[in-house]
Parts: sequence; structure tokens; C-alpha cells
Amino acid sequence: MKDFKTIAIFTFQSEYTVLQHLLEQANLRYVFQNEMMISVLPFHSNAVGGIRLRVHINDIEKAKIIINSLEDNSHLSVV
Repeated sequence: MKDFKTIAIFTFQSEYTVLQHLLEQANLRYVFQNEMMISVLPFHSNAVGGIRLRVHINDIEKAKIIINSLEDNSHLSVV
């Protein structure tokens, strides 16, 4: 885990479900730290520091691009 760095923190698993699929499709090396503990004790998320997305240092830039693409809502429109 020494070659992995935390680049995002989430409170609940539902916040990163789509992101997880996109990271898998891109074949990036990542792990969600504290994921199991929060799934068992969801109201303890803040107490343990949330669910941390840790990405391999060689994949950080690609992961950040994916995260930023999810935050960009410009392609959404009200019908």
C-alpha cells in the first residue's frame, strides 16, 4: 500500500458506485479503504475518516480525470 495515495474521500458507498465501474474499465489500480467497516457501520463513517479512494501513484492522473469528468454537469439538461 506504500505506492498508493488517497485522492478522494466518500461518506457512503452509494457516492462512488459509478466511479468504481469507470476505474475498473480503465484498468486502474485502486482500493477503497474502510469500505467494509462502513458497509457494516454506516453511521460511523465520519468517525473512521470516511471511505478513502487510494490509487496507485502511476494511475493518479488518469483517476483524477475520471473523477473530474463525473463532476462536470455541463452535458446534463432539463427536458
